[in-house]
Amino acid sequence: MHQWDVTAEEAIAIQERLRPLVQQKNALELDQIRSVAGIDAYYRETGKAAIVVFSFPQLKVLDQVITSHDSPFPYVPGLLSFREGPVVLAAIEKLKVQPDLLIFDGQGYAHPRRLGLASHMGVLLDRPSIGCAKSWFIGEYTMPGPKKGDCSPMTDQGETIGMAVRTREGSKPLFVSVGHKIDLETAVQVVLRCVRGDNRYPETTRLPDLLSRE
Repeated sequence: MHQWDVTAEEAIAIQERLRPLVQQKNALELDQIRSVAGIDAYYRETGKAAIVVFSFPQLKVLDQVITSHDSPFPYVPGLLSFREGPVVLAAIEKLKVQPDLLIFDGQGYAHPRRLGLASHMGVLLDRPSIGCAKSWFIGEYTMPGPKKGDCSPMTDQGETIGMAVRTREGSKPLFVSVGHKIDLETAVQVVLRCVRGDNRYPETTRLPDLLSRE
């Protein structure tokens, strides 16, 4: 663990130091995952995080928590994990059911320094994690096919950093990337299995968002 009350330059140095620790191999195979947590973190007057833990693949709610935490770090694109990380860690500590896998509403490896929130938290906690973002951040991609499950690689400087994934026919894609201790193919499969019916968002995104609004 590192300090959170740092300058932007110090934060970038921390990201560069943690970046080589990101593992893009499965600590658990798909059929070994028994529970997943959806995590929605944001910052308004204070930082807030909502977490819902689900059984997998049944998607039965096992636990949920919402918490707030002050953060001294300003809004800086590419450094959001320093603004939102402390509240995420505080929320995870309150869970009664600790999940096998963390799914963040945000970026993982698809980040300028390959250490978005999902990767940063995954490395610090040493747990499998996935970034599942609503919007594109960096790199290039072609629009995936129109059907649910169609995918298109996201690349940056010749490296595949994530996947644009169609989760509902005809809707805008979501942007899935490795967080930690998982490969990209498995990350995409987990996200798709968390989508119910005709929803665009997986339950790991939809329910934490609803919980945070409550």
